[in-house]
Amino acid sequence: MKIFCGIDGASDHHDIALIDADGTLVARARIADDATGLQQLLDLLAEHGDTPETRIPAAIETSRGLVVACLRATGRPVYAINPMAASRYRERHTIARKKSDHLDAMVLANILRTDAAAHRTLPADTELAQAIAVLARAQQDAVWDRTQAANKLRSHLREYFPGYLAVVQPLLGGLCSSVARALLAAAPTPARAARLTKTQLRAALKKPDANAGSRPTSADELAEAAVAAFEAHPDADVITSFPGLGSLTGARVLAEIGDDRSRFADARALKSYAGAAPVTRASGKDV
Repeated sequence: MKIFCGIDGASDHHDIALIDADGTLVARARIADDATGLQQLLDLLAEHGDTPETRIPAAIETSRGLVVACLRATGRPVYAINPMAASRYRERHTIARKKSDHLDAMVLANILRTDAAAHRTLPADTELAQAIAVLARAQQDAVWDRTQAANKLRSHLREYFPGYLAVVQPLLGGLCSSVARALLAAAPTPARAARLTKTQLRAALKKPDANAGSRPTSADELAEAAVAAFEAHPDADVITSFPGLGSLTGARVLAEIGDDRSRFADARALKSYAGAAPVTRASGKDV
Protein backbone atom coordinates (compact mmCIF):
# COMPACT_ATOMS: atom_id res chain seq x y z
CA MET A 1 0.00 0.00 0.00
CA LYS A 2 1.41 3.36 -1.03
CA ILE A 3 1.76 5.77 1.89
CA PHE A 4 2.53 9.50 1.88
CA CYS A 5 3.74 11.55 4.84
CA GLY A 6 3.02 15.20 5.57
CA ILE A 7 4.83 17.10 8.33
CA ASP A 8 3.64 20.46 9.63
CA GLY A 9 6.63 21.81 11.49
CA ALA A 10 6.84 24.23 14.41
CA SER A 11 9.62 25.43 16.67
CA ASP A 12 9.06 22.83 19.39
CA HIS A 13 6.81 20.16 17.85
CA HIS A 14 5.67 18.67 14.54
CA ASP A 15 2.31 17.29 13.42
CA ILE A 16 2.50 14.13 11.32
CA ALA A 17 -0.13 12.79 8.93
CA LEU A 18 0.09 9.57 6.91
CA ILE A 19 -2.41 8.98 4.09
CA ASP A 20 -2.84 6.19 1.57
CA ALA A 21 -3.26 6.31 -2.20
CA ASP A 22 -6.98 7.08 -1.81
CA GLY A 23 -6.33 10.06 0.47
CA THR A 24 -7.55 8.26 3.59
CA LEU A 25 -5.85 9.18 6.83
CA VAL A 26 -4.13 6.07 8.20
CA ALA A 27 -2.15 7.62 11.07
CA ARG A 28 -1.52 10.90 12.80
CA ALA A 29 0.81 12.02 15.59
CA ARG A 30 2.40 15.01 17.27
CA ILE A 31 6.07 14.69 18.10
CA ALA A 32 8.57 16.88 19.90
CA ASP A 33 11.48 18.45 18.04
CA ASP A 34 14.08 16.29 19.75
CA ALA A 35 15.70 12.88 19.45
CA THR A 36 12.75 11.13 21.12
CA GLY A 37 10.27 12.73 18.75
CA LEU A 38 12.35 11.86 15.72
CA GLN A 39 12.53 8.23 16.83
CA GLN A 40 8.74 8.24 17.18
CA LEU A 41 8.47 9.49 13.61
CA LEU A 42 10.78 6.77 12.28
CA ASP A 43 8.85 4.11 14.22
CA LEU A 44 5.55 5.41 12.83
CA LEU A 45 6.87 5.25 9.29
CA ALA A 46 8.22 1.74 9.86
CA GLU A 47 4.84 0.58 11.15
CA HIS A 48 3.27 1.59 7.84
CA GLY A 49 5.63 -0.11 5.45
CA ASP A 50 8.71 2.09 5.39
CA THR A 51 11.74 -0.06 4.54
CA PRO A 52 15.14 0.62 2.96
CA GLU A 53 13.72 -0.63 -0.35
CA THR A 54 10.40 1.28 -0.20
CA ARG A 55 10.88 4.57 1.58
CA ILE A 56 7.80 6.65 2.42
CA PRO A 57 8.16 10.14 0.90
CA ALA A 58 7.69 13.10 3.22
CA ALA A 59 6.61 16.68 2.51
CA ILE A 60 7.42 19.63 4.76
CA GLU A 61 7.45 23.41 4.27
CA THR A 62 11.16 23.89 4.91
CA SER A 63 14.50 22.51 3.79
CA ARG A 64 16.16 23.07 7.17
CA GLY A 65 15.82 21.81 10.70
CA LEU A 66 16.46 18.71 12.78
CA VAL A 67 13.61 16.64 11.37
CA VAL A 68 14.66 17.36 7.77
CA ALA A 69 18.28 16.48 8.51
CA CYS A 70 17.17 13.23 10.16
CA LEU A 71 14.99 12.16 7.24
CA ARG A 72 17.69 13.02 4.70
CA ALA A 73 20.31 11.10 6.68
CA THR A 74 18.17 7.96 6.53
CA GLY A 75 17.80 8.19 2.76
CA ARG A 76 14.12 9.06 2.65
CA PRO A 77 12.85 11.30 -0.15
CA VAL A 78 12.01 14.69 1.34
CA TYR A 79 10.04 17.34 -0.54
CA ALA A 80 10.42 20.95 0.64
CA ILE A 81 7.11 22.50 -0.41
CA ASN A 82 7.03 26.27 -0.81
CA PRO A 83 4.67 27.70 1.86
CA MET A 84 2.98 29.82 -0.80
CA ALA A 85 2.23 26.72 -2.87
CA ALA A 86 1.03 24.85 0.21
CA SER A 87 -1.43 27.64 1.01
CA ARG A 88 -2.96 27.28 -2.46
CA TYR A 89 -3.41 23.55 -1.95
CA ARG A 90 -4.97 24.24 1.46
CA GLU A 91 -7.82 26.12 -0.21
CA ARG A 92 -8.80 22.90 -1.98
CA HIS A 93 -9.51 21.23 1.36
CA THR A 94 -11.08 24.02 3.42
CA ILE A 95 -12.30 27.59 3.05
CA ALA A 96 -11.86 28.35 6.74
CA ARG A 97 -8.96 30.63 7.57
CA LYS A 98 -8.42 29.13 11.00
CA LYS A 99 -4.98 27.56 11.45
CA SER A 100 -4.97 23.78 11.85
CA ASP A 101 -1.65 21.96 12.20
CA HIS A 102 -3.26 18.57 11.58
CA LEU A 103 -4.99 19.80 8.41
CA ASP A 104 -1.76 21.35 7.16
CA ALA A 105 0.04 18.03 7.62
CA MET A 106 -2.70 16.27 5.63
CA VAL A 107 -2.51 18.90 2.89
CA LEU A 108 1.24 18.33 2.54
CA ALA A 109 0.73 14.57 2.34
CA ASN A 110 -1.95 15.04 -0.33
CA ILE A 111 0.42 17.20 -2.37
CA LEU A 112 2.67 14.17 -2.73
CA ARG A 113 -0.29 11.90 -3.45
CA THR A 114 -1.60 14.01 -6.32
CA ASP A 115 1.24 16.21 -7.58
CA ALA A 116 4.57 14.68 -6.56
CA ALA A 117 5.81 14.96 -10.15
CA ALA A 118 5.42 18.74 -10.00
CA HIS A 119 7.79 19.01 -7.02
CA ARG A 120 11.38 17.99 -6.46
CA THR A 121 13.05 16.15 -3.62
CA LEU A 122 15.85 17.76 -1.69
CA PRO A 123 19.20 17.08 -3.39
CA ALA A 124 21.49 14.30 -2.24
CA ASP A 125 24.28 16.62 -1.15
CA THR A 126 27.37 15.33 0.59
CA GLU A 127 27.75 15.77 4.34
CA LEU A 128 30.39 18.44 3.76
CA ALA A 129 28.06 20.44 1.51
CA GLN A 130 25.26 20.18 4.08
CA ALA A 131 27.65 21.37 6.82
CA ILE A 132 28.69 24.33 4.66
CA ALA A 133 25.02 25.18 4.11
CA VAL A 134 24.34 25.22 7.85
CA LEU A 135 27.37 27.41 8.58
CA ALA A 136 26.86 29.82 5.68
CA ARG A 137 23.18 30.36 6.43
CA ALA A 138 23.83 30.75 10.16
CA GLN A 139 26.55 33.30 9.42
CA GLN A 140 24.26 35.28 7.15
CA ASP A 141 21.50 35.24 9.78
CA ALA A 142 24.01 36.40 12.39
CA VAL A 143 25.09 39.29 10.16
CA TRP A 144 21.46 40.33 9.67
CA ASP A 145 20.82 40.14 13.42
CA ARG A 146 23.95 42.14 14.17
CA THR A 147 23.03 44.78 11.61
CA GLN A 148 19.51 45.06 13.00
CA ALA A 149 20.82 45.44 16.56
CA ALA A 150 23.37 48.05 15.41
CA ASN A 151 20.66 50.04 13.65
CA LYS A 152 18.50 50.06 16.77
CA LEU A 153 21.45 51.10 18.92
CA ARG A 154 22.39 53.85 16.46
CA SER A 155 18.85 55.18 16.59
CA HIS A 156 18.93 55.38 20.39
CA LEU A 157 22.41 56.87 20.55
CA ARG A 158 21.48 59.54 18.05
CA GLU A 159 18.90 60.79 20.54
CA TYR A 160 21.03 61.07 23.65
CA PHE A 161 24.71 60.42 22.79
CA PRO A 162 25.50 61.83 19.30
CA GLY A 163 29.10 62.53 20.31
CA TYR A 164 29.75 58.82 20.70
CA LEU A 165 28.45 58.16 17.19
CA ALA A 166 30.77 60.81 15.77
CA VAL A 167 33.73 59.08 17.43
CA VAL A 168 33.01 55.49 16.33
CA GLN A 169 31.63 56.22 12.85
CA PRO A 170 35.10 56.32 11.17
CA LEU A 171 36.14 53.02 12.80
CA LEU A 172 36.27 49.85 10.72
CA GLY A 173 33.05 48.06 11.56
CA GLY A 174 31.49 51.12 13.14
CA LEU A 175 29.23 50.24 16.06
CA CYS A 176 29.96 46.56 15.55
CA SER A 177 33.70 46.90 16.16
CA SER A 178 35.34 45.78 19.40
CA VAL A 179 36.68 49.31 19.97
CA ALA A 180 33.18 50.73 19.78
CA ARG A 181 31.92 48.19 22.31
CA ALA A 182 34.82 48.93 24.65
CA LEU A 183 34.16 52.67 24.48
CA LEU A 184 30.46 52.24 25.15
CA ALA A 185 31.15 49.95 28.11
CA ALA A 186 33.57 52.48 29.60
CA ALA A 187 31.34 55.49 28.92
CA PRO A 188 27.69 54.45 28.48
CA THR A 189 26.38 58.00 29.02
CA PRO A 190 27.57 61.51 28.11
CA ALA A 191 28.11 62.26 31.80
CA ARG A 192 30.35 59.23 32.23
CA ALA A 193 32.24 60.12 29.07
CA ALA A 194 32.90 63.64 30.37
CA ARG A 195 34.52 62.22 33.54
CA LEU A 196 36.62 59.68 31.65
CA THR A 197 40.34 60.39 31.94
CA LYS A 198 42.96 59.56 29.30
CA THR A 199 44.39 56.88 31.56
CA GLN A 200 40.99 55.23 31.97
CA LEU A 201 40.37 55.47 28.24
CA ARG A 202 43.69 53.78 27.41
CA ALA A 203 42.96 51.03 29.93
CA ALA A 204 39.50 50.44 28.47
CA LEU A 205 40.85 50.15 24.94
CA LYS A 206 43.62 47.76 26.00
CA LYS A 207 41.16 45.32 27.58
CA PRO A 208 40.08 42.47 25.33
CA ASP A 209 36.47 42.48 24.28
CA ALA A 210 34.83 40.60 27.13
CA ASN A 211 31.88 39.62 24.98
CA ALA A 212 33.84 38.19 22.07
CA GLY A 213 34.92 35.02 23.85
CA SER A 214 31.43 34.23 25.17
CA ARG A 215 29.72 34.29 21.78
CA PRO A 216 30.80 31.13 19.88
CA THR A 217 28.07 31.72 17.32
CA SER A 218 29.11 35.26 16.43
CA ALA A 219 29.07 36.29 12.80
CA ASP A 220 32.86 36.54 12.58
CA GLU A 221 33.46 33.08 14.05
CA LEU A 222 30.77 31.55 11.87
CA ALA A 223 32.37 33.20 8.85
CA GLU A 224 35.74 31.62 9.71
CA ALA A 225 34.14 28.20 10.14
CA ALA A 226 32.18 28.50 6.88
CA VAL A 227 35.27 29.56 4.95
CA ALA A 228 37.36 26.72 6.41
CA ALA A 229 34.73 24.13 5.48
CA PHE A 230 34.20 25.62 2.03
CA GLU A 231 37.89 25.66 1.17
CA ALA A 232 38.04 21.94 2.00
CA HIS A 233 35.34 21.20 -0.59
CA PRO A 234 36.51 19.97 -4.01
CA ASP A 235 34.25 22.50 -5.80
CA ALA A 236 35.77 25.50 -4.00
CA ASP A 237 38.31 26.35 -6.73
CA VAL A 238 35.66 26.18 -9.46
CA ILE A 239 33.19 28.41 -7.59
CA THR A 240 35.75 31.02 -6.58
CA SER A 241 37.04 31.19 -10.16
CA PHE A 242 33.93 33.20 -11.03
CA PRO A 243 34.44 37.00 -10.87
CA GLY A 244 33.42 38.56 -7.58
CA LEU A 245 33.18 35.31 -5.60
CA GLY A 246 35.44 34.85 -2.60
CA SER A 247 35.50 32.07 -0.04
CA LEU A 248 32.60 33.39 2.06
CA THR A 249 30.35 34.31 -0.86
CA GLY A 250 31.35 31.06 -2.52
CA ALA A 251 30.23 29.17 0.58
CA ARG A 252 26.84 30.86 0.31
CA VAL A 253 26.56 29.90 -3.34
CA LEU A 254 27.46 26.28 -2.60
CA ALA A 255 24.97 26.28 0.28
CA GLU A 256 22.14 27.06 -2.14
CA ILE A 257 23.06 24.95 -5.18
CA GLY A 258 24.67 22.03 -3.32
CA ASP A 259 26.97 19.46 -4.90
CA ASP A 260 24.46 16.87 -6.11
CA ARG A 261 25.46 16.41 -9.76
CA SER A 262 22.02 15.06 -10.68
CA ARG A 263 20.10 18.03 -9.29
CA PHE A 264 20.23 20.16 -12.45
CA ALA A 265 19.89 18.62 -15.90
CA ASP A 266 21.81 21.42 -17.59
CA ALA A 267 23.09 24.98 -17.14
CA ARG A 268 19.71 26.39 -18.12
CA ALA A 269 18.04 24.57 -15.23
CA LEU A 270 20.58 26.04 -12.82
CA LYS A 271 19.97 29.54 -14.19
CA SER A 272 16.24 29.10 -13.70
CA TYR A 273 16.75 27.95 -10.11
CA ALA A 274 19.04 30.90 -9.41
CA GLY A 275 16.59 33.37 -10.94
CA ALA A 276 19.16 34.42 -13.53
CA ALA A 277 17.20 33.16 -16.53
CA PRO A 278 15.55 35.92 -18.61
CA VAL A 279 11.84 36.49 -18.02
CA THR A 280 9.78 36.75 -21.20
CA ARG A 281 6.32 38.26 -21.35
CA ALA A 282 3.74 38.47 -24.10
CA SER A 283 3.72 41.65 -26.17
CA GLY A 284 1.42 44.35 -24.85
CA LYS A 285 1.47 43.12 -21.25
CA ASP A 286 2.41 45.37 -18.38
CA VAL A 287 5.74 44.62 -16.72
